[in-house]
Amino acid sequence: MTDTSIAFVHARRVWDSRGRPTVETDVLLEGGAVGRAITPAGASTGSGEALDLRDGGIAFGGYDVTKAVANVNTIIAHAVAGLDATDQEALDERLIELDGTRNKRRLGANAVLSVSMAAAHAAASAGGQPLYRYLGGADAALIPLPQIQIFGGGAHAGRRVDIQDFMVMCPAAETFAQALDWTAEVYRAAGKLMEAAGSLAGVADEGGWWPSFSTNEQALDTLVAAIERAGFRPGEQIGIALDIAASEFGANGRYELALDGKELTTEGMIEMLTGWIDRYPILSIEDPLAEDDVDGFVAFTRAAGDKVQIVGDDFLVSDADRLRDAAIGKAANTVLLKPNQRGTLTETLDTRRVAAECGYATIASARSGETEDVTIAHLAVGWGTGQLKVGSFARGERMAKWNEMLRIEEALGAKARFAGGSVLGRSSL
Repeated sequence: MTDTSIAFVHARRVWDSRGRPTVETDVLLEGGAVGRAITPAGASTGSGEALDLRDGGIAFGGYDVTKAVANVNTIIAHAVAGLDATDQEALDERLIELDGTRNKRRLGANAVLSVSMAAAHAAASAGGQPLYRYLGGADAALIPLPQIQIFGGGAHAGRRVDIQDFMVMCPAAETFAQALDWTAEVYRAAGKLMEAAGSLAGVADEGGWWPSFSTNEQALDTLVAAIERAGFRPGEQIGIALDIAASEFGANGRYELALDGKELTTEGMIEMLTGWIDRYPILSIEDPLAEDDVDGFVAFTRAAGDKVQIVGDDFLVSDADRLRDAAIGKAANTVLLKPNQRGTLTETLDTRRVAAECGYATIASARSGETEDVTIAHLAVGWGTGQLKVGSFARGERMAKWNEMLRIEEALGAKARFAGGSVLGRSSL
């Protein structure tokens, strides 16, 4: 045994931002260091994601996690006792073998990931380092460019608009802190515009304004107006990022845009989106087609990949093998990294490495069902993803992550390098 050997593992049920149960795990090392992590959950999920283990039944709408918690406290705790927490790959391999399924359906991705992340926190603590430094070494200093939701839609806002996320990016900002300053003004201006127009219906799952628009394009027009009202130049200082989440309203090459009252083919979706790119200051589009529309992804990448980021989320589900296949077919050019889509840090990091090999940009991402856990901010810096997406500029579970990034930037001081527009080589900014 060493000071970094795992001595004790304990999980408990806690609650996420939707008031649903989730798993929190503490990992205690022989030397006394402790790590803690909480797993998030998504609302819009890809079919290839690792699976949370939920109890089913009546309690809490079937979302209880007592089985997942029990799996940590019995099966997993026994299996990882004595392992060296500083050997993340060996630990995660034990967890993967213990579950024995590709999608973590036996023990639950929520159980497995909580241990994987908590062990990393414990190892960092044992070394007297923040997690980002432990993961990335002395050279970890790249502060990501944030994507921050202004309007929520799709599964995050009762499908009041079809598009799931209308976000802003501030590539012309000089620091992460300045990017947040600018976003705060845009967020405030958007709320005022919506209130004046009678189109403000509340706050969505991730903290963005819950809109009452008559068309999807009205959201884009309002977002451009909010950028201008906040005193910035759209397309020069601040741009737009969209998460279409097309799998939520499309399959088999057909897309039902309920708000606009029309059904589009793959070709029609591509035509609509390329038209938006021509008319609005769009820098990034996530899941523009459904996850089963591989040919559509290829065609859209061919049409717009030199103009905007084309991000695979449901399409790639942070999966290294899927990313390799996409790269061969030249589908998308950016991958979202969500650790709970795979279930361990090692598997997610493998996808980060494949992205670098294939020339894909990367975005570290939280989920719509979140907590105060700030692991994702440290992963973004430690792994040098260059971009970070955790939701809007409101609600504590979102601001916890933005505020943690402010602390990291401050701690790095002169060493900090804000990614800014450098990660958007395909854009005109």
